[in-house]
Amino acid sequence: MRKYEIVIIANPDIDEDSLNGIIEKISGWVSDSGGAIEKIDHWGKKQLAFRIQKQRDGQYVLITANMPPHATKELSNNLRFVENILRSMITVVEE
Repeated sequence: MRKYEIVIIANPDIDEDSLNGIIEKISGWVSDSGGAIEKIDHWGKKQLAFRIQKQRDGQYVLITANMPPHATKELSNNLRFVENILRSMITVVEE
């Protein structure tokens, strides 16, 4: 198992319940692959450096998870098809 950081930028217009639903969906995908969520940090709404899909703001969420390396490709593909996620990034945490 390796430690990963998953950063998502969600649509700024969605409500708190929808954002929590997205986070629970990601948590389910991580646990289905044999991993576990370590920590979830909701950074709130911040201004983007440039427009993404005609949006100037985004809701940032950082998820720290332990999961097998082969699960990142499937998770990345799943994140691409969630409608309210503007951008996502998965990085390995080197300790």
